[in-house]
Amino acid sequence: MRYPLVDGSGSIEIATTRPETMLGDTAVAVHPKDERYQHLIGKKVLLPIVNREIPIVADDYVDMEFGSGAVKITPAHDPNDFEIGNRHDLPRILVMNEDGSMNDNADKYKGLDRFDCRKQIVKDLEEQGVLFKVEEHMHSVGHSERSGAVVEPYLSTQWFVKMQPLANEAVKLQENEDKVNFVPNRFENTYMRWMENIRDWCISRQLWWGHRIPAWYHKETGEVYVDKTPPSDIENWEQDTDVLDTWFSSALWPFSTMGWPNTESEDFKRYFPTNTLVTGYDIIFFWVSRMIFQSIEFTGEKPFKDVLIHGLVRDEQGRKMSKSLGNGVDPMEVIDKYGADSLRYFLTTGSSPGQDLRFSMEKIESVWNFANKIWNASRFALMNMDDMTYNEIDLSGEKSVADKWILTRLNETIESVTSLADKYEFGEVGRILYNFIWDDFCDWYIEMAKLPLYGEDEAAKKTTRSILAYVLDHTMRLLHPFMPFITEEIWQNLPHEGESITLASWPKVNPALTDQKAANDMKLLVEIIRSVRNIRAEVNTPLSKKIKMLIKAKDESTLSTLTLNKGYIERFCNPEELEISQDLQAPDKAMSAVVTGAEVFLPLAGLINIEEEIARLEKELDKWNKEVSRVQGKLSNERFISKAPESVVAEEHEKERVYLEKRKSVEARIEELKSEV
Repeated sequence: MRYPLVDGSGSIEIATTRPETMLGDTAVAVHPKDERYQHLIGKKVLLPIVNREIPIVADDYVDMEFGSGAVKITPAHDPNDFEIGNRHDLPRILVMNEDGSMNDNADKYKGLDRFDCRKQIVKDLEEQGVLFKVEEHMHSVGHSERSGAVVEPYLSTQWFVKMQPLANEAVKLQENEDKVNFVPNRFENTYMRWMENIRDWCISRQLWWGHRIPAWYHKETGEVYVDKTPPSDIENWEQDTDVLDTWFSSALWPFSTMGWPNTESEDFKRYFPTNTLVTGYDIIFFWVSRMIFQSIEFTGEKPFKDVLIHGLVRDEQGRKMSKSLGNGVDPMEVIDKYGADSLRYFLTTGSSPGQDLRFSMEKIESVWNFANKIWNASRFALMNMDDMTYNEIDLSGEKSVADKWILTRLNETIESVTSLADKYEFGEVGRILYNFIWDDFCDWYIEMAKLPLYGEDEAAKKTTRSILAYVLDHTMRLLHPFMPFITEEIWQNLPHEGESITLASWPKVNPALTDQKAANDMKLLVEIIRSVRNIRAEVNTPLSKKIKMLIKAKDESTLSTLTLNKGYIERFCNPEELEISQDLQAPDKAMSAVVTGAEVFLPLAGLINIEEEIARLEKELDKWNKEVSRVQGKLSNERFISKAPESVVAEEHEKERVYLEKRKSVEARIEELKSEV
């Protein structure tokens, strides 16, 4: 459209997607640095149809590159125009009623629906010769989520909270050591951006439900009375029909639920401020910030110590779940199929703090398999406890290396899970629990426990039963926050004291049960057993087929460990003949494996291809070369050496020693085999 200049010297071009709002135009704005319009700033144009004179103003908001670079300003019907109007002291002319029809200010269009008015104004502008171009334009239009109706920006009288003083106190809190701790801490920046660029908060809503605005209007004088209690002569007053924004009401939650404003109530004194708020990153401003500044205002304290921020649950393609996409998941259907524990474990351990989680039925099925593993292992343990009571659990008896190892691993798991849970690293907690329960307890300890349980030594049986009961009890407690139903059921059938696992204390490390030598010995046994199983698989020799087995120990300590625990090797490797020595020679045409402190040889005449064995060992040599390179690179890094704890540096040095030893053994074995070709 062309708005003609009042002085007759020409016109200025503007564009709009809402022609009906031009009836409320009170200015045309241009950018102050736009050379095309420098000479027009301060002049007036004649608003078509209405024939009202309106000024041309300069404002930095205008984009010189968009359209003609001149913008019609309608303060009553556009939030950006409203701000421009405030800066230039422009009048606000409302041209619509609340029902979307045109009002008295719309002149001859009064009573028309806004969309009918739009069509009529376009027609009239064409007849006046003002409208010179119409084109298709894709733009974003707000719609009601429920009704689908187009939402119009609309000038109305509302209640606001003056935010700057409240925001100042909230910002000041974050400058102290006693601030609210955001996890992950990057979300504190999100919070601070809102607080440092705060605007006054519109708290009134025109809804059918909610806390009513505590404001009354005198029926005769129009006086406004605002207080938490109504006026004494209530019959002369009428309460505001608006209600508070739901975020205003919910922001009171941390203290209003504790008996506030009675700050002497037992709940308030005990529970406020609370420890942790768990919420999504999408409502940091809407809820978290408002709880913080309202808590400071009303109680003088922060509402909580930590804010744990989680992500959104998205579909398998990474899309946000929504009704329109139809990609939502009914949790009850998942629970019916896989159980509540499987869903809960997946949701709580499936991602790190602040990260979105992709929903995966396959992963939930994997958790369901994990739960079944726990259930079956527990059933085995319970079947072999012979009605043992809690007071009969005795860990003082003579223990096998497997017993000492599993108790050591339990202590390590308790320490790791507790530390990680305190940091809200629940994904890592889930990984550690999974590895301990599935690998250490189910796959190794239970299998090794069968030796004494099915044997004749009653003292060994009692010790094994006690350890099974003790380890299961503590493991169920660690797992309980993530799988509350299965853990409660198992715990109730274990020897226990107390009514429920929910009332049981959190497990603590018992230093007396840690035996690092036993842990290292068990690690050696597991390495040997795994290596033999791998070799058998490579040459298609099943475990049921007995074979000769030789183990060359590097030193007296390793020899002693292997000799004392010979029974485990025989049970899990099924050798026809087992020889353990420091002095034995590698047999011809034998497959080998290098483990920590020893070498394993399996003479498989007729089954081994020496060239293939050399190729396999060369792959293994490549692996140890990479490990040596990695650890030596780390140890040559001065920053790592100077900043890492001594224990961590020592651990890396030990890794280097072990890797070098294994590499040397593999190299020697390759040379031996090559001499046979």
